[in-house]
Amino acid sequence: MSLADEPVEHAAEGADPLTAAEYAEYLDALGPAWEVVDDHHLEATYEFDDFAGALAFTNEVGELAEAEWHHPDIHLSWGEVGVEMWSHDIDGLHKSDFVMAARMDRRYDASDD
Repeated sequence: MSLADEPVEHAAEGADPLTAAEYAEYLDALGPAWEVVDDHHLEATYEFDDFAGALAFTNEVGELAEAEWHHPDIHLSWGEVGVEMWSHDIDGLHKSDFVMAARMDRRYDASDD
């Protein structure tokens, strides 16, 4: 099963954020756009040919976030969408962040069709 197909399971109350050793496998499963910053959050930048493509992707990510109740910070500009993702309730990374990132990659790859 691909990471994008796994369920978004939110962190249990009192859970600790993932360590670098714990998230390494999940990070390897993501596309090259993603990086972990300060062992705290994921960041990616997706590129588009124009504003309309970037806006459409932003809306898709927003719909995905609402469906899973797991909301990234999204930065929209001409031809570019930046995303920052972490689990706010544990102030760090959880497997669900990587699952969401993999689903964003899947949507981005589908937008190239």
